[in-house]
Amino acid sequence: MNSPDPEDLTARARIRDAALRQFGEHGFEKATTRAIAESAGVSQGLLRHHFGSKQKLREACDEHLVKLLTGINEQVLAAPSPGGVNHVAAAMAALGPYQGYLARALTEGRAEAVFDAMAGMSEQWLAELDERRADVPFAGRRARAAVGTAMALAVGILQRHVSRRLGVEVASPEGAHLLALALLDLYSHPWLSPEEAAAHRDALDAGRGASPADRGASS
Repeated sequence: MNSPDPEDLTARARIRDAALRQFGEHGFEKATTRAIAESAGVSQGLLRHHFGSKQKLREACDEHLVKLLTGINEQVLAAPSPGGVNHVAAAMAALGPYQGYLARALTEGRAEAVFDAMAGMSEQWLAELDERRADVPFAGRRARAAVGTAMALAVGILQRHVSRRLGVEVASPEGAHLLALALLDLYSHPWLSPEEAAAHRDALDAGRGASPADRGASS
């Protein structure tokens, strides 16, 4: 089998990056392959050669981000003292240049592969944290990972609002530092004590007629 032409690989990357920009600016439905090809400096024929269709091109964009996240995840897991905040901060930093695409795609209900990859990584991190946890979680890891991933991604989706309230652009070094400090404080100082959280959980269970045995705290 012949090796891929390096120029083809470069063109493929240019098309993908142009698609990330176009999908982010205009959304999937309004973005056109013509505009993507023009932005990448290639013909529509070459775009079709590499990706076949706009849908396949969108999937390639997601695959690129998943590969990026997987690499970051492996690096963080290999660190001496991995932790939840480190994982979140690293993932957010890696996705920084693609916030426009992610914000648009996620609010359109797309980028499923990216969300699922992040949620899967979160489950890994929670499994490690749960080993050191003394109490029984209120909800299973899958549920906690899904909600935690959504909360982490919300900073990027609401980047303008977060930046406005912080008084500094989140994507800047100063903003990223301030965001990391805020995350560290939130993670290390929960808003509810374990006793208060347990009381709220009991009230929720009572409201739905659930018994302690019904609580789904399994992984």
